[in-house]
Amino acid sequence: MLARCSGAALSGLEAVEVAVEVDIAPGLPGLQLVGLPDAAVQEARERVRAAIRNSGLKVPLTRVVVSLAPADLRKAGPSFDLPIALGLLVASGQLAPEQLQGIWSAAELGLDGRLRPIRGVLAVAMAARAASATGLVVPAANAAEAALVEGLPVWGAGDLAEVLTVLRNRAEIPRARAAIAPPPCVSGPDLVDVRGQPHGRRALEIAAAGGHHLLLVGSAGSGKTMLARRLPGLLPPLEAAEALELTRLHSVAGLLLDGGSLISQRPFRSPHHSCSGAALIGGGTIPMPGEVSLAHHGVLFLDELAEFRRDVLDQLRQPLEEGDVLISRTRQRCRFPCRITLVAATNPCPCGRYGEADGSCDCGESQRRRYWSRLSGPLLDRLDLQVVMRRPPARELAQGIVCGDPLAGSPSSQQPETSAVVAGRVRQARARMAARNPGGGCNAQIAAEALPRVLAVDAPGRRLWERAMEQRRLSARGGMRLLRVARTIADLAAQTSVGTAAIAEALTFRSFDLVASEPGIPMPPD
Repeated sequence: MLARCSGAALSGLEAVEVAVEVDIAPGLPGLQLVGLPDAAVQEARERVRAAIRNSGLKVPLTRVVVSLAPADLRKAGPSFDLPIALGLLVASGQLAPEQLQGIWSAAELGLDGRLRPIRGVLAVAMAARAASATGLVVPAANAAEAALVEGLPVWGAGDLAEVLTVLRNRAEIPRARAAIAPPPCVSGPDLVDVRGQPHGRRALEIAAAGGHHLLLVGSAGSGKTMLARRLPGLLPPLEAAEALELTRLHSVAGLLLDGGSLISQRPFRSPHHSCSGAALIGGGTIPMPGEVSLAHHGVLFLDELAEFRRDVLDQLRQPLEEGDVLISRTRQRCRFPCRITLVAATNPCPCGRYGEADGSCDCGESQRRRYWSRLSGPLLDRLDLQVVMRRPPARELAQGIVCGDPLAGSPSSQQPETSAVVAGRVRQARARMAARNPGGGCNAQIAAEALPRVLAVDAPGRRLWERAMEQRRLSARGGMRLLRVARTIADLAAQTSVGTAAIAEALTFRSFDLVASEPGIPMPPD
């Protein structure tokens, strides 16, 4: 007897429908799987048989062949356990074929018949809705996640016996409901805690408003990491479409651990400098998203940038430029989105003290050159904002910390702005960009062909930009990124056109253009 049911295989960020065909024929007892199954799918033979038997059902004592079509698509993971078990029950006459009509299923089976959660359920639910499925059966732990897809009936079950009850009486069984997303967290690190560093604070505001990539260079303890961790608090809340896309990414990666609710906060990912290229960009035999994609719509922070391997960092060039990662394998091509704001931080030299007023750096010229040779010019050219940070003086650090400060309340000890105040300006600037830019994206994401219509540079500003291009030897990409930053500065100031003031300020964030006469020492003179 032949039976058919539907499952799904993950292919990057998408799910592909897989027809599970089960044939029972005379012959020696055994279960054979065909259709490019990996080891986890092959092991489903033992899990399915034990689950059926321990659920009080009968395992056919005959020859069973299970085909997973399309046959040229590699199948991975344990999510085919439930479709195989249901197909086997239909083929053996223990479940009516019409009860599986139009139903998709995905779950891992325990030996006792319990349904264990799997990754990528949100992508499976989207594929089922696109295929006009009449319902989806998943583990109870994944039900709220699958229910995020509107227009698709979803049922969660705890074990195989409960699945059969759902299939036989699904009109009477309550459907799963989507979990309510928690409100965005407002208790993160605040910008008011940063003492001094006005240039760094301003760069952070510009990066948040325009989506520009930021490089912070300074000695140890100058506040680079402290600044970077406050960037997510300046970004506007996630929109519904962004939250759903981000949730699907984390679901495919197996990182959705909060009961399946929509991710409501912009991510902040900070991989260690020893990570591999596959961990940072994505990859593997079965392609999985890397850190750059897991930070989609959020912040990717690369601390100790010069300690990363150069070949790993150079893989960031295309993702930073295009906003997605294309991973190609012999049988598969996967695309993962990565619209991120990159914040990179590094010391100016191996000892971390070069450029300080006390002249305590122990590194020689050759050491500094070797240290910075790990960062390629094309990568630095893609970092719109380049900021040199000095250690703040003790007097600035003491403000608001030392009790009985005689200068408390004086103009020089004015409290810095909070993240809420700066985030308000960022939201206003983003609203101006959304109303003006094609597609509503921020300034860093404007297509090159749309720049002439969007930038609106006045005549004096254009002359200043042309002189800067010649004197600083900027590449075409660097010159366009300079104009994008200037456009963001103008948006923060509610200016309709980009003038000399905006371009002049944007030039102050091109610190490493000053070293054309001193290659290998990316630290401007005091």
